[in-house]
Formats: sequence, C-alpha cells, structure tokens
Amino acid sequence: MKRVGLFLGCNIPLRRPDIEYSMRYLLKELGVEVVDLEGATCCPAFGTMPSVDLVGWCVGSAWNMAIAEGKGLEVMVTGCGSCYGSLNEARYHMEKHPEIKEKVNEILGSVGMRYEGKVKVYNIYNYIYDFIGLEELRKAVKYPLNGMVCGVQVGCHNLWPSKAYPANDENTFQPRRLREICEALGGVAPWYSMMTDCCGMGALGSLARDKSWSLFKKKASKMIEEINPEVFVTGCSSCLLRFDNDQAQMKKEGVIDFEVPAVHVAQLVALALGAEPEKAVGLAEVPVDKVVEKIRAGGK
Repeated sequence: MKRVGLFLGCNIPLRRPDIEYSMRYLLKELGVEVVDLEGATCCPAFGTMPSVDLVGWCVGSAWNMAIAEGKGLEVMVTGCGSCYGSLNEARYHMEKHPEIKEKVNEILGSVGMRYEGKVKVYNIYNYIYDFIGLEELRKAVKYPLNGMVCGVQVGCHNLWPSKAYPANDENTFQPRRLREICEALGGVAPWYSMMTDCCGMGALGSLARDKSWSLFKKKASKMIEEINPEVFVTGCSSCLLRFDNDQAQMKKEGVIDFEVPAVHVAQLVALALGAEPEKAVGLAEVPVDKVVEKIRAGGK
C-alpha cells in the first residue's frame, strides 16, 4: 500500500478542516495510507521569513520533512500551495547550498533531529496525477460530475518556481493537470485567458485589501464571461479562502454582483468518490447546494 505523510499547514486546520477531511477520504478511497506528522509546524511561509532569516526558514521546513523521514516516508502531501512552495523551495536551497543544510542540521541536532533530504513533497492534485493516475481515478468515481463546467484556479505557488518542484505541468503557462482531473471526474474544464493570473491572496490581501480584491474580481469576472463556470475549483487552500470566503464577503459588501460556488480540488474528488457532503464542503460560505445536487444526481 502507498503511504504518504499528510502535511496540513496552518490554514487548513484553522479555517478549512473540511479540506483535511476530503484529503483523508479520497486518499483512503484510492488505496493510500495516510500517516499523521505529529509535531509538524508552519511550513514556514516564505513570504516573510526567508527575507529575515534564510537558515531559520530552512530549519522550519527541514523540521517538518525530518518528521516524515523519521517515519520512513518518501512522500508528503499537502493541500496548500504556499506549503507546497515553501517546503520545496527550502529543500531546493539546501540541495544547492550544502553549507545551509549543514547549518540546519547543526540546529536540528540540538533537539535530536536530522534532515537527510530523502522525502519529496507533492500537492494533492499532482500526487493524484502521478501516483494514482487519471484512469484509476475514473474507475473510482461513484458520482460523476455530469458535464459540470469547472473554472479552475491552479494557484501561483503550485506552478512556480517550477525548477524547485518534484512534479508540475509540462507547460506551467498552459496548465492542464488540474483540468484533466476535473475531466476524469466527468466534468469539463475549459481554458480561459486569465488562468495563470494571481487571485490576489497572500500578503497583498493583508496589506492592501481593496487592491487584492480587485485582482480576484477581474479574474473571476473574466472567467464568468468566457466559460461561465458552475463551480470554481482551486488547487490551493489559500486560493479557496479567496474564491469562497472572500467572495462571500465581497458580495455582502457590494463589491461584486455574482456568486459562484467554490471548492478545493480535494473536496471535488472526495464528493465524486462518495464523501458525505456536510463533511466535505460543510464550511463553504458561498452555497454549494447546486454543485452537490448535480453530482449526487449522477450516482452510479
């Protein structure tokens, strides 16, 4: 049986534990053993810490990966694009700069830990794509999407810096993997012109909310204009917070006049594999009833 260490990060357990449920559910359904990483910390986010303390940042990431290595794991899986980026970038820096890795292990050694660099970190959709495969995913579907139009938001940190990642789209400026997963579930995921644009989440959202929201409004409006999605599908938990939680707030404040349900790809896969909707998408702020109804109507 395949085994993976499930790295949750901060946002998923704090704000969207329904993503955690969905990841655990789908991995079990696809024959993967989930191993908890007790003692794991923040990734830590590279939007700030590397600018202040590069070695300290790598220590935090190495700590998390060393926990997985200590359990004999070769793969970690996360649903957060920021965690995916931070862990892999730290890993890349330590591979390219042995002196950083040496300093990191000096610090970890003070608490009896050591980072070897053996474990690799995947985001959930790349893990499904590379380790499960689209055909096996199709076979596992119990509730197909029935042609549901999916507007995908891959997420910046899931795509770049691509040289630091163990898996990625062949062309990161024309990503297909997340779209192909939606299609394997029975949906359609058309290309649209702003697919690789940022949704405005991250530091900008904390520092300049209006500018940050304007990026989402522009992107979502263009998506609606070009492909008229029935659901937004994100590859990243931070993007989901923007497409769901923040979208609901924007609608409430009159910033936008549209309302499109949004789910993380793990939630969409879990629903298609038979997960309980109230557990898989129970924390959605934009109503997802129509999405669930359409999926449940196509049960095999």
